[in-house]
Amino acid sequence: MPTAQSPVSQLLERNLALFAGKQLLVAGSIDDDYVLELAHHAASVTLFTSDYHRYQAWQQHDTSALCLFGHEFVQQEARFDALLLFMPKAKSEAQYWLANLLPHLLPGAQILLAGENRGGINSAPKLLAAYCSQCHKLDSARRCSLIGGQLDTEPAPFVASQWQSHYQLTLGDETLRVVALPGVFSADGLDDGTRLLLENLPPLTGRVLDLGCGAGVIGAMLCKLSPKLQVEMCDINALALESARLTLQANGLTASVYPSDMLLSVPPGVNHIVTNPPFHAGLNTHYAATEQMILAAPAKLAKKGSLLLVANSFLQYQPFMERAFGTCPVIAENRKFKLYHTFSA
Repeated sequence: MPTAQSPVSQLLERNLALFAGKQLLVAGSIDDDYVLELAHHAASVTLFTSDYHRYQAWQQHDTSALCLFGHEFVQQEARFDALLLFMPKAKSEAQYWLANLLPHLLPGAQILLAGENRGGINSAPKLLAAYCSQCHKLDSARRCSLIGGQLDTEPAPFVASQWQSHYQLTLGDETLRVVALPGVFSADGLDDGTRLLLENLPPLTGRVLDLGCGAGVIGAMLCKLSPKLQVEMCDINALALESARLTLQANGLTASVYPSDMLLSVPPGVNHIVTNPPFHAGLNTHYAATEQMILAAPAKLAKKGSLLLVANSFLQYQPFMERAFGTCPVIAENRKFKLYHTFSA
């Protein structure tokens, strides 16, 4: 079985006795596969994640744990006597998961929150105050903490629509209504990088992929500006995928929305890949995924297809684009961002 890798998992390894005999639900920002080990200690384990990469990794293991992927836990028949939540980066996302998951717990169930101190775990007592009369720091090590409490207040039924944020953006003559769930990129407004991309769109035709779609701003605006495009939108995050679907629905638009770990699940033959790729994985800066995506892009593109990528100016993606495509033209830039547009052979 997997060994503890992340600091949080190493902290859990010291506290396996907490899970003995429990009907355990595990969710949140899980950094490695160590949670599969919990199936050897709890009576049963259900692993629920919004991270498609983590979900696919679990599928490679022989485990008795039930592994699920989605933006909302909906198993009505499930009743657990313990919840382990890995603290998400965004406090609003932690609140969302507590509101979604706690109604599936039995009265008096154990609630455990684990995370790095720099990631907001110290706010756990305030997050749990509405559900637990008392909670305590059970352990701390490697700059991580484990906070525990007992569910002694009946949680309200979960209503997903109460967690949606809404805003409008205008580009030229087009106005888009954006809908987003907590923790999703572009949930609070249009970022400067995406604005630079949308304001400098070159002519696009055929099949266009919004890679790392977030709340669906790029893909939905492409649908509005060019209704004849075959727009696809993918993301690794189930909350982002649902946000993209909601954004499309709010604007009466249609596109194909599906999970993918960068380009891995994207069928080849794309005419254009359009992206404002992430460079954070949880609390950590992470460039490798985008670098690997750039190198893999030519194999996914149709002949004379293009990669249109906006990124912070300090990110050194140019060598990877030159290696993959031979060129790396900058077609627009401002003080913070550069927009690259390069073509496959």
